[in-house]
Amino acid sequence: MHAEYEDLDSLLEIQRIDLMVMQLKKQRIELPQRIQVMRLLKKREEIQAKLEQVVELNKKADHEMTLVEDEDRLLAEKQLRAQEFIDASGSDYRSVESHSKEMAGMVKRRETLAQKMVSIGEQLAKIKGVRDQLEGAVQVSIAEEARLRSEFESHDTALADQVKSLNAKRAELMAGLPKNLAELYEKTAARSGGVAVGKLQESTCGVCRSVIDGGRLIELRASAPLGTCPNCKRLLVIE
Repeated sequence: MHAEYEDLDSLLEIQRIDLMVMQLKKQRIELPQRIQVMRLLKKREEIQAKLEQVVELNKKADHEMTLVEDEDRLLAEKQLRAQEFIDASGSDYRSVESHSKEMAGMVKRRETLAQKMVSIGEQLAKIKGVRDQLEGAVQVSIAEEARLRSEFESHDTALADQVKSLNAKRAELMAGLPKNLAELYEKTAARSGGVAVGKLQESTCGVCRSVIDGGRLIELRASAPLGTCPNCKRLLVIE
């Protein structure tokens, strides 16, 4: 196959660039920060789920505390009125006794409510501790995600810039090749996983490592400086 030796050098350089670009793209996909962010998001979802449960418990405890406080406030008002009745009853012992019994019942109930408020208060304190811990974990996770994303973007941009620079050089080299040779390379690369060119090493294909002998080798050498491997169909530089 007719080709200038400088064209062969260009083909080998284009292939080197293509392989480097493939490797850089693979590195972009496999950047560790991408996987770390995914794991971080999954862990944060678990924390958020627990936090939602704790928030719900907090709401229930707050509601229960409100009910108890409201009842206690009403009893306190009743106590006050009962005391006013007692004070105004004078020598009406029956009225005094009746209101005194009523007050005793209210005092007993308020003692029970006071104990309940202490218990709910302790529960709320524990809930707050867990909630603060979970909310703190969420904030730490968000900060870590921001750091990882910044680091990822920095590395990804650097790799993307390398790809851009290599592609620009590739385009320049491709523009300098004969059109038919450039098209042949592209077609061969597309069906060969990016490795389109090898060198004939004595009687062996430098890519697929198959031995070429007999008439095939003679025909291949006759096509110098560029031929096609009869086995893998890649382009072979024949020196």
